[in-house]
Amino acid sequence: MKNYMKLTFSALIVLIVLMSWTMPENNENWKQLFNGKNLKGWTVLNGTAKYKVENGEIIGTSEMGTPNTFLVTEKYYGDFILEYEMKMNEGLNSGVQIRSNSLPEYRNGRVHGYQVECDDSERAWSAGIYDEARRGWLYPLEYNKSAKNAFKKGQWNSYRVEAIGNSIRTWLNGIPVTNLVDDLTAQGFIGLQVHSIGKNTTLAGKEIRWRNIRIMTDNLEENRMEMPQEVTEVSYLKNSLTEREQKEGWKLLWDGKSTKGWRGVKLENFPEKGWHIEDGILVVESADGAESGNGGDIVTVDRYKNFVLEVDFNLTEGANSGIKYFVQGNLNKGEGSAIGCEFQILDDKKHPDAKKGVLGNRTLGSLYDLIPANGSFYDKNLRDKRFNGIGSWNRARIEVNGNNVVHYLNGIKVVEYERNTQEWQALVNYSKYQQWDNFGNFEEGHILLQDHGDEVWFRNIKIKPLD
Repeated sequence: MKNYMKLTFSALIVLIVLMSWTMPENNENWKQLFNGKNLKGWTVLNGTAKYKVENGEIIGTSEMGTPNTFLVTEKYYGDFILEYEMKMNEGLNSGVQIRSNSLPEYRNGRVHGYQVECDDSERAWSAGIYDEARRGWLYPLEYNKSAKNAFKKGQWNSYRVEAIGNSIRTWLNGIPVTNLVDDLTAQGFIGLQVHSIGKNTTLAGKEIRWRNIRIMTDNLEENRMEMPQEVTEVSYLKNSLTEREQKEGWKLLWDGKSTKGWRGVKLENFPEKGWHIEDGILVVESADGAESGNGGDIVTVDRYKNFVLEVDFNLTEGANSGIKYFVQGNLNKGEGSAIGCEFQILDDKKHPDAKKGVLGNRTLGSLYDLIPANGSFYDKNLRDKRFNGIGSWNRARIEVNGNNVVHYLNGIKVVEYERNTQEWQALVNYSKYQQWDNFGNFEEGHILLQDHGDEVWFRNIKIKPLD
């Protein structure tokens, strides 16, 4: 009986703490963004979906034949802490824009910027950060899978957003979700989204509700909540490391301004042609698609064994390139690229290589000519890959821990394999690499950026050695 009373009392304390977090408090730092009566201070942009006020709630209703519709604040905000409650009918997708803009010169005024997601789907990415009409997903919940259960379908959900400097952090129903570092946009409006539904008649007339929308713009540091260390920090700062990354052992593989630490794969120095640096971007120049037909591949001066590698890349139309690891400079003594395991970088729609190989194992994100990216037939635990598009930045991540290797594309795991096994050797024997002894089984090697004769941009090249 005593144990039961102790358990009940503990549960009651937890409930009180959660309720105190979600309920409005009388604090002079908070300002109401919504007066509970009308839409004064708000305006509608882009679409024609309707918004109304009932019982102290803003209600948005989905409508066929309209693009995304946004109800946005007339006032702009930079640094702030935002809290709101949100409830959404089943099957819809929505979110709240922060630091967002609508500019005539950008896609004819289309709303763009950071969006705090409200996701009713199976993937469960609510409170992740999406970059609306710009770069796509910045913080999908594959970075923080433990937070996927925070969202309550068909019920009121309490969100907290802290946007302070280059840090954007979110909580959902008291659970920490997103820890993002990004400095692309410093201020903008706050907006409530009714997502387009196309011609889907089953979603027409469904509702999204918001209430208790409040913001704090003063005394932010003393009101910040602690973000647990186990929540992954994801940074998009250009060619620089955050304080946390430095403490965790990350190092820049490229400093963003020189060729230090890199050389031509068959040279003692960096290539004199075929590559150049422009505004913090490392560019491999076009050579009409000829493999190593210009400056040739470049590799790190150092060799690496166990590591986590991240590289941001931007493809031109029809381009082909790759990131190779376990590269042994002396394997291929003839023409063409150096030999190593390759994270394929490719325009799947326009480059013919996407249709070659076996079951798509030469497409973007694949372990080139060996394992296709995100084939659910291969591993049902892998999600469909997400490509941000030609002309947009995408992030490759390669994790090597002994014989286990994983590929990620834009935060989503797309390939995982074990080296030095019979299964691995069978894959190699059925590939173009069968002629190379011990392919993929070397303990260490160089990291390589490929010159495949197409223009591709690289930046934010960083590594965390695990040894």
